[in-house]
Amino acid sequence: MQRWDRIEAFVEVVRHGAFNAAAEHLKVSSSHVSRLVSQLENHLGITLLYRTTRRIRLTEAGELYYQRCHHLFEAFSEAEAAVKELQEQPIGLLSLTSATTFGERFIAPLVNDFMQLHPQLSVRLHLTNRQVDIIDEGFDIAIRMGAMNNSTLIARRLCERREYIVGSPDYFTHYGQPHTLSELSRHRCLVGSRPHWRFDVEGVRRDVRVDGPLQGNSGAALLDATLKGLGMAQLPGDYVDTYLASGQLLSVLDSYRHSDTGVWAVYPHHRHRSPKVRQFIDFLVERIAHSLPISKSQ
Repeated sequence: MQRWDRIEAFVEVVRHGAFNAAAEHLKVSSSHVSRLVSQLENHLGITLLYRTTRRIRLTEAGELYYQRCHHLFEAFSEAEAAVKELQEQPIGLLSLTSATTFGERFIAPLVNDFMQLHPQLSVRLHLTNRQVDIIDEGFDIAIRMGAMNNSTLIARRLCERREYIVGSPDYFTHYGQPHTLSELSRHRCLVGSRPHWRFDVEGVRRDVRVDGPLQGNSGAALLDATLKGLGMAQLPGDYVDTYLASGQLLSVLDSYRHSDTGVWAVYPHHRHRSPKVRQFIDFLVERIAHSLPISKSQ
């Protein structure tokens, strides 16, 4: 490391043509620069500079040494500039995952918009309803919905996502509307990937086990069954807002609606977040609420 300091001092003296100018550039004293150059000459066993009171002049060996060395520090400067540019611009490969339907409707269009703004960026978008291990499977970001569990991952809330208990007018004509959670046992509940529905009872989360004629891991399938009067389902606002506004679906048990839910960008804890992760999450925060129907209906 000391040798690099000596070489740098020598290169800057030649570049600036004087010891004091080189010292000012390196933010050290002139005597320190002179000492480093002398140490380099002693190490090489040859004189590199002729010194006078007014100027310096390279020896033949000094000219040869300078021509071979000054490129090193130019390369270092270019390397630092490249790293700084990497810190400022989202480039390289961004890997993210999201639930399938939500990803298709809302995340994929925003990914495409972001790529238009940053043509040097490549994206791997993996849509699945399976909760992936983003560290083991090599993802930078996961878009997740619902209430966040305690985790070593960092979660940033993108927007709210409310869930509703909905049914068609025809269904409620035949079976009536439930007004308490205890009445759910008498209803045809269309069950998603979890065997319970989530509610808020006086500020406390309560999970109520439900049962019915259909169980599936597709929100779109549950929505279709609900529209056709097969039962009630608990579905998020981005699925049902349009149908609630048109009257094709009715919402019940609103006073028990669970509030601790949302859309989250989840990513591993790193000391330095890369620009592609940081800027894409900022982009989602800015844009996603405007693309969701829940942002307009609540």
